[in-house]
Amino acid sequence: MFKNTFQSGFLSILYSIGSKPLQIWDKKVRNGHIKRITDNDIQSLVLEVEGTNVSTTYITCPADPKKTLGIKLPFLVMIIKNLKKYFTFEVQVLDDKNVRRRFRASNYQSTTRVKPFICTMPMRLDDGWNQIQFNLSDFTRRAYGTNYIETLRVQIHANCRIRRVYFSDRLYSEDELPAEFKLYLPVQNKAKVSIPTHEMSNTL
Repeated sequence: MFKNTFQSGFLSILYSIGSKPLQIWDKKVRNGHIKRITDNDIQSLVLEVEGTNVSTTYITCPADPKKTLGIKLPFLVMIIKNLKKYFTFEVQVLDDKNVRRRFRASNYQSTTRVKPFICTMPMRLDDGWNQIQFNLSDFTRRAYGTNYIETLRVQIHANCRIRRVYFSDRLYSEDELPAEFKLYLPVQNKAKVSIPTHEMSNTL
């Protein structure tokens, strides 16, 4: 989708305030809902993804299962609200061995597991709104000893509220971010998805 696009700075794939926030996404809902609501904390429109089973309610990008994102920017940033329920998301990347790898982070898992094509890891979220920063290049190198080439797909499962999902060429401080990429509330909660080094070495 973005393979032939000049990529630098920021590349947004979901913005809850936009006229069609899920324009390039497909959605699957079973025993749940995906809808736009006004969040009381930030008094703004957000996308709510809720379901009784995290595996059957989700949004996935690109919408066409045969297409890939082709995003080369190495940092994935998601502004997500913790609903104090099970929540998981998944990112599929391509590495320099031409192998598709998946990274799945969830708040109900306690250990990191690295298998040839999927790495599952725990994620801790603070109360309220969080900024999840995911260094895909670093994860690919540490989990598989290969180099990150591009992101193919992003899938966000229940249960969460989403403000924005974007890629960037590096991590930016709050002062450097464009106004529309900021969340106007005390975002003291910067949740970083991280693999403890000692745990990583135990699993490889």
